[in-house]
Amino acid sequence: MSSCPSMQESVSYLLVQICKAHRNYAETLLNEMGLHTGQEIFLMQLWAEEGQSQSQLAESICVQPATITKMLQRMEGGGLIERRPDQDDSRVSRVYLTDKSRELREQVEQMWGELEARTMTNLSTDERILLRRLLLQVQANLVKAE
Repeated sequence: MSSCPSMQESVSYLLVQICKAHRNYAETLLNEMGLHTGQEIFLMQLWAEEGQSQSQLAESICVQPATITKMLQRMEGGGLIERRPDQDDSRVSRVYLTDKSRELREQVEQMWGELEARTMTNLSTDERILLRRLLLQVQANLVKAE
């Protein structure tokens, strides 16, 4: 008899299902603002530090440069960001917010709070702390394996 849990009983399967549910709920909230999943992460990075290079943004949110290029093209087309060449190095593209994206900040922050509240509903403070610690350990385990 195998000591491996069935797929449905495994933590890995549960994590996949949780990620899907989290993403679907986030997508519902973001669509109400006219945003696509993931765009809020870029905006939050730019609200923290506007004028980052594309490579800085990619590194800060742990995505490949090709992925960020596609996302930024979509955001630029939607009037959320502007890309401008760096003043000192024209090979470098810097990313700036637009008035439209600045106006979304409060809504996105509220949405993020709602997503966090829904995610943590029915968990005590101690359970929330423990969950965070355990998830960070799982993340560290997987990063080591890369």
